[in-house]
Amino acid sequence: MKPADAPAWLADRPEVETIFACICDLNGVMRGKRVPIEHLDKITSGALRMPLSLLSMDIWGEDIEGNDLVFDTGDADGLCDFTGRPISLVDWTSRPAAFAQLWMRQEDGRPFLGDPRRALAAVVERFRKLGLTPVVATELEFYVVDPSNAVPKPPCSPVTGKRLDSDGALSLDELQHFDAFLNDVYDACAGHAIPADSAISENGAGQFEINMLHVADPLKAADDAVLFKRVVRGIARKHGFAATFMAKPYGDRAGSGMHVHFSLNDAQGRNVFDNGAEDGSAIMRHAVAGLLRTMQENTLVFAPHENSFRRLLPGAHAPSSMAWGYENRTVALRIPGGSPKSRRIEHRVAGADANPYLVLASILGGALLGIEDEWEPPPAITGDAYAQDLETLPPDWASAIEAFVRGQHVQQIYARRLQRMFVQCKLQELRRFTRHVTEFEYHSYLEAV
Repeated sequence: MKPADAPAWLADRPEVETIFACICDLNGVMRGKRVPIEHLDKITSGALRMPLSLLSMDIWGEDIEGNDLVFDTGDADGLCDFTGRPISLVDWTSRPAAFAQLWMRQEDGRPFLGDPRRALAAVVERFRKLGLTPVVATELEFYVVDPSNAVPKPPCSPVTGKRLDSDGALSLDELQHFDAFLNDVYDACAGHAIPADSAISENGAGQFEINMLHVADPLKAADDAVLFKRVVRGIARKHGFAATFMAKPYGDRAGSGMHVHFSLNDAQGRNVFDNGAEDGSAIMRHAVAGLLRTMQENTLVFAPHENSFRRLLPGAHAPSSMAWGYENRTVALRIPGGSPKSRRIEHRVAGADANPYLVLASILGGALLGIEDEWEPPPAITGDAYAQDLETLPPDWASAIEAFVRGQHVQQIYARRLQRMFVQCKLQELRRFTRHVTEFEYHSYLEAV
């Protein structure tokens, strides 16, 4: 949407009185302002101001201790540019409102590279200079839960009133029981120009997956994923549920992932991963090698929270080691079958709790390094990856933070500013978690040791 088109959009919707003008922080949380429609021009002209430090808040919305954006610059403002994504309607709130997506630049006009959307844009620009366009699709899993409990429980079926108590992989009954909720999700996705495709009932009780169609625009694909999460949470509240994209809300049930499928088109629109055969092209293998070589140091992006690592356990239907293979869902990088024209890489590491902009920046950035330097991957594996002696991902949050700090390729993908902001944020969150004693620890140790 061009800024000049926004007033006409609002004129057709006289019920809208306010606009939520939002940026996306490093944790994937939308932050911003509720603005009266009279100030629409400030939003579309790039005149709206917000503190740059908003992008690096911790998961509880608190400033990062020692953050130079706060203390060295006096918590300086940045300017918020309109991304051009069409303004959309938010109709699951008490009053209809509009939603406008922004990203940040510095006072001198330069893009602020601590903005995760800017980080992805920088990687995409490097592909453009090579004459290549990433074609991307995401698959997002989530749970619908009963919001009346502090600890999540599966919801009751809207049809039978019975609480879901068993796994329902590809269950048509579960899809149909939640038909009204899913219909509203699809309607809202259409209103937000989110290309939602098929929906399935996943392994966990109350778990669903909705796939996105491939788009030849990684920024749009990430925008779609971020907005999809807001849509699902909002529609769930409207129906009396809650929706969570936690990587592992239940210790004994399947986790929720964000799988990313991608290929690369050349200037003529041809898929450069396609060599006419099942094995894929040399460029595809170089991309695989880049993804494997950068996977450990980027694990913090794919698993950014304490809870994330409960999902990345051997045998837990999520990858725990670095390997690739053809039509193999036990590996981190799967090459799906089908027509060679659709040859692509499926990256299976990221949890649904990760920031889509950073996930795509890490995946595409790693692939780019492999392509530029023509790295070669190890042989594709066959069989159960969990049963093989393979190099593993960092086993816990602290190890992943350390790998991101020391990763030799991180600064070839991200600006130093973003790397430092992300590390400071995660270290602050880690410190707080380590000071929190859980109920299970009291149950296990209080009178036994």
